[in-house]
Amino acid sequence: MSMRRIFYTPEDDFNETVKRYEAFLSNHTGTSGYFDVEELENIVDYYLRSGRTKDSSGALEFGLKLHPNNFTLRIKRAKIYLATGDTHKAYSILETVGVQDDYELNLLKIDALRKLERKEEAHRLCERVIDAESEDVDQVCLDIAYIFLADYDIDSAFLYLKRGETHNPDNEDLLFELAFCYEHLNDYTQAIHTYKHILTKDPYAGEAWFNLGQIYFTNLEFQLALDAFDYARVINPDDSLTCIQKAHTHFQLQQYEDALDEFFAFEEMTVDSGQTYLSIGECYERLERYEDAIIFYQKALDKEQDNYEALIGIAICMLEQDLFQESLHYIQQAMQIKNDDADAWVYFAEALTGIDDTATALLAYLKSIDINPNQPDTLMTIANLFMEQEEFILAIDYYQQALKSDEYHELENIHLFMAVAYHFADDEDAAQLSLAKAMEENLDAQKIFNEICGGNL
Repeated sequence: MSMRRIFYTPEDDFNETVKRYEAFLSNHTGTSGYFDVEELENIVDYYLRSGRTKDSSGALEFGLKLHPNNFTLRIKRAKIYLATGDTHKAYSILETVGVQDDYELNLLKIDALRKLERKEEAHRLCERVIDAESEDVDQVCLDIAYIFLADYDIDSAFLYLKRGETHNPDNEDLLFELAFCYEHLNDYTQAIHTYKHILTKDPYAGEAWFNLGQIYFTNLEFQLALDAFDYARVINPDDSLTCIQKAHTHFQLQQYEDALDEFFAFEEMTVDSGQTYLSIGECYERLERYEDAIIFYQKALDKEQDNYEALIGIAICMLEQDLFQESLHYIQQAMQIKNDDADAWVYFAEALTGIDDTATALLAYLKSIDINPNQPDTLMTIANLFMEQEEFILAIDYYQQALKSDEYHELENIHLFMAVAYHFADDEDAAQLSLAKAMEENLDAQKIFNEICGGNL
């Protein structure tokens, strides 16, 4: 999945302890220099979670001066070594501590063994830790799963989460991680089932609604995604990530006005990098409000002058308004940034056709096909241009290529055009066959053929 949302409880008490510790280090008068072991544990863990391993190590050394050889603080030293990549040092400390049945110590050992690629030993220790707990098996399995999830060992994490679920099928934290594993194992049916189970217990679990919406979106079930994001948005109205995902879902459903509402709401929540302006511009473009679209594409361009999508967006809007000469400037600018986009060469060709430079336009269309041969519309356009030049054999070749590429049979009147091309190429049998197919699709095909070719076959 592209995004996953899990909310955690703020740790205000930890933060207050850290503030007092930092005030002491700054020599603020009136601040106590004594911290008990639990407070020092909290400080060390706080810095570790923040990625501040140097500060964490400093707090630990300070703690060991206050509480020399304290068992808990020695374990924290091993934890710091694990965080900084000194796994062998960490494991050495854990092996020499002397206490074998401490829960945190064993979890750290599992982590160290995993990092040392001693997986069989790690799993054996996992079994001993689980067997030692008779009441909180689900929480133990979750703690073990976190260790394997940190290394994206989804298979191992999944096994322990399933065991935990068997013990307690209503452990919400465990169910979130289990659903996450199902997603990564591409078992979306079970992931959806798991999130729905969470929601039967807690209908206001906004993160579950969000993650459910993400699965539906990934699987192109946009209406179901929208329903899920609607709930998430109501529960957490200030969550910008839900807002933007809901906007994209409306867009996929071609609900462009609703998408605009959400994109504008997202813009108010965040410091825009220009991407939202692009999305707004595209909504206006789909609504055929080309002048409004250009305004927002230009805003994106103001943020980043080499914004390829913004340049192409402006060019398309100008083409739609028959501003062919003006569009060329933006297309050429875009192509200086990215020269291998087949679509850009098509837009370039369309602009050139608009100013009657059909020879150069044909070369641009051919360049587009070189980049991406699977373009039925472009192949048919090339064939039409060869027809205008009375290059009938070449026209037939490109009509045939277009027909082969037309997987969904969307090209209108292609058999009629082929019949005409065959007629002028003096292949009357092939013309007759193509005209018969054309008449199956268009009752007026014979009449149009006669008008173009000047009589009946």
